Amino acid sequence: MKIIKYLSLILAVTLMASCEKTPIEYDTEPVGDRAEFQLHYVVPVTAVAANNITKVEINGQLYSNNKSTLTTYNAIPSGAAGRFYVVAPGTVNIKMYQGTEMDNLVYDQNTTLTVGKQNVFVHDFNLPPVVIDNGYPYIRRETVETDSMQWVKFYNFLYETEGIPTDLRLQYQYVSHRTGELVNIGQPVAFGESTGWEQVLIVKTDLVSSGSRRVDYKIKVVDDAGNVVGDLQVMNASGNFVSYSDYWTGYIGRRAHHIYCGMRAANPRAAVRLFYAL
Repeated sequence: MKIIKYLSLILAVTLMASCEKTPIEYDTEPVGDRAEFQLHYVVPVTAVAANNITKVEINGQLYSNNKSTLTTYNAIPSGAAGRFYVVAPGTVNIKMYQGTEMDNLVYDQNTTLTVGKQNVFVHDFNLPPVVIDNGYPYIRRETVETDSMQWVKFYNFLYETEGIPTDLRLQYQYVSHRTGELVNIGQPVAFGESTGWEQVLIVKTDLVSSGSRRVDYKIKVVDDAGNVVGDLQVMNASGNFVSYSDYWTGYIGRRAHHIYCGMRAANPRAAVRLFYAL
């Protein structure tokens, strides 16, 4: 019994010593005064595998490869919402490659990134990207009884036809669950611009739930004087022009980038693509 007692004591002391010599550490580093960015690929090309970006280099360093392919009308870092790449602020070179061998260089442009979070939009292989502030930090709003808000940020990257960005100023709108009327989402935006983070009312259909519901969206065209000209006319799958309309499921408390890209009067046809910030 004494032998077992002494062995137990030695084992306990050994384990304590092991714990003291092996502190728990997390393999992270503070962001500090770094530029944080998400890279969006909105060049109006056909959504086929050959047009996917299989390698991304930032300032000569590998940031993404074919293990995390950047597909058309999408963004990286992919996966969970709220992820950003980091780089030293200042002039930043972006290279993008296509092909299974990751050797077809299709984009090589410089831009300037600043301290903080931003969204970088590559919309033309021959032009520098558009950089838009992410709008962080995000304000909070608590759920109020059976209704509350989600946040939407609308971006205009609409092309008319190949190589021709739209000259239209677009007013994004949603249909109110309470009144059925159209509600403006921010101010009208020209090509390469975005609204801020704008609140969109979500009235829950189920009281005891986290809160979600279909939201219908429209787009109006606004002239330089601020007058509404009419509905945005877009080409549909049959080649006819119709008033833009679409719908998405809205979730209370979430933040979604609504990125309008593609071509208004040609293929690939324009559509709003979602990318969640939160």
